[in-house]
Amino acid sequence: MSDRLEEFMEGIESRNPGEEIFHQAVRETFADVIDEHGDDERIRENRILERMTEPDRTIIFRVVWESDEGELRSNRAFRVQFNNSIGPYKGGLRFVRGLELGTLKFLGFEQTFKNALTGLPMGGAKGGSDFDPKGRSDREVMRFCQSMMVELHHHIGEDVDVPAGDIGVGEREIAYLFGQYKRLAGRFAGILTGKGLSFGGSAVRSEATGYGVAYFTALMLNRQDGSLEGKRCAISGSGNVSIFCAEKLIAEGAKVISLSDSDGTIHDPDGIDRDKLEWVKELKLERRGRIGEYADEFDCEFLEGDKPWGLECDLAFPSATENELELDDAKALIENGCQAVVEGANMPLSAEAIEHLRSEGIMVGPAKAANAGGVAVSGLEQSQNAARVSWSREEVDQRLREIMKKIHSECVEKGERDDGSIDYVRGANLAGFERVAEAMLAHGAV
Repeated sequence: MSDRLEEFMEGIESRNPGEEIFHQAVRETFADVIDEHGDDERIRENRILERMTEPDRTIIFRVVWESDEGELRSNRAFRVQFNNSIGPYKGGLRFVRGLELGTLKFLGFEQTFKNALTGLPMGGAKGGSDFDPKGRSDREVMRFCQSMMVELHHHIGEDVDVPAGDIGVGEREIAYLFGQYKRLAGRFAGILTGKGLSFGGSAVRSEATGYGVAYFTALMLNRQDGSLEGKRCAISGSGNVSIFCAEKLIAEGAKVISLSDSDGTIHDPDGIDRDKLEWVKELKLERRGRIGEYADEFDCEFLEGDKPWGLECDLAFPSATENELELDDAKALIENGCQAVVEGANMPLSAEAIEHLRSEGIMVGPAKAANAGGVAVSGLEQSQNAARVSWSREEVDQRLREIMKKIHSECVEKGERDDGSIDYVRGANLAGFERVAEAMLAHGAV
């Protein structure tokens, strides 16, 4: 089977030159798929693997906008509509300097299987622009978003493609994009998720990814007759995912000892409690300050330029960006007694790191399962919009818990080893793939 995987990957790399992160995502997923389904004649004859790795369409366009100084600026924008076999395209938009097509293809590919795992009717997509909102005024961000939507609105719709927010695209950006869509289309429809509560948004949307990571981790531990109580948790990042993962972990009795940003890591061995976390929310989500300020405020260690993976911990939550946790980091975590690594970001483990952790029997909660809470609540927002209803915070949170429980059960079913342990990476890869593959086979040659 390894020869078959290498032969398949040669084709992927030749058709997608220079897109290493996309190659990595395909290899990680299809290593398990080919091992399990490589001899399935239906999969081979219908070229399911080849079709799954080619986006349905890729849209690239120019966005021209005016700065506050009256200067015209130009950026590139993308929408990669990867696969809609089980529902309308669904996936975030990110505004990041230097954003490239290969990154969006990796994200759209992963999103396809993540969405399938939720059990909701959502296909996979991703998009965004190389526009950087940092340092831009609200008016500049508004003008950019309005200009981008002039083209984007031709390609989206509640039964076609429903984008959401991602890195650099928060509630402000979604609101500007939605307002312009409403102006252009002359209709009020749920064509974006992550909207404000005053105009069709859902409760728990901001918290959903982080909460979902914590819920999934608790389920992993519960299956081993363990719990989050007292566990030392090292978290990277300090955005929505990291902060709300920390919030739920703290609520469940865990001790969160770190957060980070591009400047470095704060290490608080006493634990970040609820009051400290509220201070972090104001720092990072409102003032957009630097995490190092926490060390000054609460008199703890600041590891300048470092990541948290050298700290002694029971659980690790890489929640900042892709490939942030490398092989040496994985070895350090094992040496320091880490029991499980759960991905809060999209593919934050390098290929070498994830292979090493799996070979050493360390539980790995893969992103396509563990961080599916965000898109799950996006799907619930779509349902509320379609029915013209608004569910309470408690109801949405309960539905999120049920979805994460279902995802965990499918990973256990597909990932159980002969010795009774669970390979969650394999389980997530197989469960997501099989649902999408069955739909593609049913649809025929499309």
